[in-house]
Amino acid sequence: MEGFFYLGKILKLFASKGALLAFLDVDNPEEYINLESVFVRMNAQLIPFFIEDIELRHNNQAVITFLDIDTPEQAAILTGCEMYLPLEMLPRLTGNRFYYHEIKGWRAIDEAFGETGIIEEVLEYPHQAILRIMKGEKEILIPITDETIARVDRKNQTLHIRAPEGLIEMYLE
Repeated sequence: MEGFFYLGKILKLFASKGALLAFLDVDNPEEYINLESVFVRMNAQLIPFFIEDIELRHNNQAVITFLDIDTPEQAAILTGCEMYLPLEMLPRLTGNRFYYHEIKGWRAIDEAFGETGIIEEVLEYPHQAILRIMKGEKEILIPITDETIARVDRKNQTLHIRAPEGLIEMYLE
């Protein structure tokens, strides 16, 4: 889904008029209360659906009513589908917070080691995200924690890091 980010998933029917209960997989659901539309993934394609109403619930859930979906039968087709939005709609982050897709291609500079390489991607594992940095043909893996991220420099597209002592050198041997 290049160019889009995962917003959440439609869980089930809600009430009898075709409304749907959805889970919003975002930090601040309030930022998405005024959406005009979302893209719903159906059969490996993103289909735009216009929103008539969104009502936030607890635990990042929302009741969504789509325009022209007014029967439970029509709405049932959407249950279990994922929702996406264009990347441009992501809220801007500041300080040392960043989106994983945002830093791809940036330079990584370690406080002790210096120029470390180019960030190829962020590997997301259940309990840890990891920077995958390439220095020439060598791969360097650095865990993403509050302690390892020293500074995000968006202007120069540089991520300043504090890798655990000896970790970078271990990959380069």
